[in-house]
Amino acid sequence: MIITRTPFRISFVGGGSDIEEFYSRWPGAVLSTTINKYMYISTHRFWDEEIIVAKYSRTEMVKDINELHHPIIREVLRKFNVTGALEISSNADVGAGTGLGSSSSFTVGLLHNLYSVFGKFVTKQQLAEEACDIEINRLREPIGKQDQYAAAFGGLNIFRFDCSGGVTVEPLHLKKEIYKALQNRLMMFYLGTQRSASAILAEQKKNMQLKQSNFEWIREMVGLVDELRDVLYQGRLEEFGKILHKNWEYKQRLSSKITSNAINDLYDMALRNGATGGKVLGAGGGGFLLLYCEPERQERLRSALGQLRHMKFKFENEGSKIIYIGDEYLEH
Repeated sequence: MIITRTPFRISFVGGGSDIEEFYSRWPGAVLSTTINKYMYISTHRFWDEEIIVAKYSRTEMVKDINELHHPIIREVLRKFNVTGALEISSNADVGAGTGLGSSSSFTVGLLHNLYSVFGKFVTKQQLAEEACDIEINRLREPIGKQDQYAAAFGGLNIFRFDCSGGVTVEPLHLKKEIYKALQNRLMMFYLGTQRSASAILAEQKKNMQLKQSNFEWIREMVGLVDELRDVLYQGRLEEFGKILHKNWEYKQRLSSKITSNAINDLYDMALRNGATGGKVLGAGGGGFLLLYCEPERQERLRSALGQLRHMKFKFENEGSKIIYIGDEYLEH
């Protein structure tokens, strides 16, 4: 058996600029971090020459890769030309459709696992690039590139997307006290709704093609990336929430599905009770509400949002990782 552990991410500013419709016209940038919530994928070879088993929200048992319904598993197994008996299982700390990039964490983790099954070394860059190829090029998902890179590399980074499609990873090396202070001032609340990011992003991409204003709003969001980087390096964390708020105001203009009256009411309540800014994570429409709040105001904020579940988390900096290799692999 081989087990991989791949982190989920929270994106702060610049989301949407990792989509080709934007970065092919203007360089994109996203500032994000991975957190200690993970996708776990295990693979197990067993004594049968004809069966492939995939266990996720459902169980599939097939004799041929092409019979698999799960698109990511099917494409990754095709890439490795897998034959014979292989059981694949997945478990996650947080469910899909919550804005934490779980689909790309699954893709990166499965690729990482299969490279280990076949005894091949793979770099973080290669994992990210191949996950993008599978999700964007092969499966035609209307998504960007930030989630795959975040899952593969881990940590607090700026990802820059050039007009040719290349991606540069710029780690942020903060002083320990700033890093810890930022972590302690971020709170996540579950909105209780899971949604498909594809539908929201598809509308966002369409709007970007039809509306010059959408392109301009994302350009404004990209401009916030370096502004937020400077705030972090200078330790001016009181500005962090304000920049998140500005990014959220821009983001809402990109698609009618990004927010709702109910979400806006909760966000306004958070601002009245100690938060200085925040955003709905991922494509929007549901999932987790990320808020910046000074420690002395956090109990008041928790109380005001008492109907929402508060999820504690910490930053992580390892990215996708092999956490277990069975003896049967070590013996060869």
